[in-house]
Amino acid sequence: MQKFLPRAIESELLESVGFFPVTAIVGPRQVGKTSLALSLPDKLNRPVVYLDLENPDELRKLENANLFFEDNLDKTIILDEVQRMSELFPILRGAIDRNRRAGRFILLGSASPDLIRDSSETLAGRISYLELRPFSIYETPNDNVWTDHWLRGGFPESLFAPSARLSQRWLTSFIQTYLERDLPMLGLSADPIFLRSLWQMLANMSGGILNSAKISNSLDSSVPTVQKYINFFESAYLVRQLPAYHPNLSKRLVKKPKVYLRDTGILHRLLGISSISDLLGHPVLGGSWETYIIEQISSKLPDWADLYFYRTQVGAEVDLVITKAGLPYALVELKSSTSPSLGKGFYSVASDLNCNLHFIVAPVDEHYRLSEKVRVLGPAHIHQIFA
Repeated sequence: MQKFLPRAIESELLESVGFFPVTAIVGPRQVGKTSLALSLPDKLNRPVVYLDLENPDELRKLENANLFFEDNLDKTIILDEVQRMSELFPILRGAIDRNRRAGRFILLGSASPDLIRDSSETLAGRISYLELRPFSIYETPNDNVWTDHWLRGGFPESLFAPSARLSQRWLTSFIQTYLERDLPMLGLSADPIFLRSLWQMLANMSGGILNSAKISNSLDSSVPTVQKYINFFESAYLVRQLPAYHPNLSKRLVKKPKVYLRDTGILHRLLGISSISDLLGHPVLGGSWETYIIEQISSKLPDWADLYFYRTQVGAEVDLVITKAGLPYALVELKSSTSPSLGKGFYSVASDLNCNLHFIVAPVDEHYRLSEKVRVLGPAHIHQIFA
C-alpha cells in the first residue's frame, strides 16, 4: 500500500484548523481527503475522533448528535462524506455557538460547497473551505517522472499503481462508480449512459471552446439540460470551465468559456488512451497537454491570481491570461511540441493587453529563454511564473 505523502495544503489546513471552528476539505472522491485528515492528530496536539458517514454503525453514533458533540468537546471531530447528512449543519451551528473553539470539526466532502446543501449559509462565519486536488507534479516523489503523471493523472491509486494496467483498471472503476453511484448521490439524476457520453464528449473537446449547442444536438438533449449537467460536473471537481478575459477593448472577443477535464488520467481513460505513444499520435494531444498544465498552474496559483483565456473573433489568442487585481500579470502559451514557438497572434494579444511577462510551457526538462521577454518552462518549472 502506498504510504502517506505530504500534501501541499497541509500548512494551510493546520492554519485554518487553528483559527476556524469548522474546516471543510472538499474535492473529488479518492483524492486523499481521508488520508490527509487522519494524518493530523500528531500535528494538532489534541485527540481526534473520526466518523465515516457512509458507515451505518458510525451513523448511529449521531442519532443524538448534540450529545455526541458534547461528549467529545475536547476532541477534533472529523466527519467524512458529510454531504450525506446535510441535516447536520444546523446542529453543528448550535454546537459551535455554544462553544466556539477553533478546530472543533473537520468536514470532508466530495463536492463543492454549493453542492453540500445549506453548509455555506448555515455555517457562515464559522467555516473555512479548502480544496484538495489530485496530486500535482510538485507533490509527487522525486522518482515519479512527469510523463507518468500526465498519462495517469493525479489520483493516488492511479498515479502510484504498480503497473499501467492496474492504473487503467482503477480509472475504469472510478469512472463507472462516479456515473452509477457518486453523481446520483450528489443529486444528479440522469441516465449513466447519457452522462458517460457527455463526459466523453467533454474529454474530446478538453482545451476547446465549450459548444453546448453542438453537444446537445449530438446527445439529443436541450442546451439548458446539457449546461446544467456540465455545471454539475464542475461542482463535483470533474470539469473546469475557464472564462474568457474581457478587457475594455473595442475588439470583438470570444466570450464562451473553454472547457477542460480536471484530471488527465480520467481524460485518457475515457478516450481509451493507455500509453504515451498512443497519446502522442492522438488528435487530443494538444488539448490533453493544456488540460495537464492548467491543473499544475492552478495548483500553484497565489491567492491574488485568477486564470482566463483570451481570443479575438479573428483568431488572435493566448491560452492563459493570469491576472492580478483584474489586470494582466502574465501570458502563458501551452505547447505540446518540444520545440515551441510563438506566432503573430500571441504578440498581438500581448500588445493589446500591455503585458510583458510571457511564458511557454512545453514538454521539456530544462527551462530556457526563447527571447528577451519569453521563457520556456517544463512542467517542473511552473512555479517560476509566480517568482
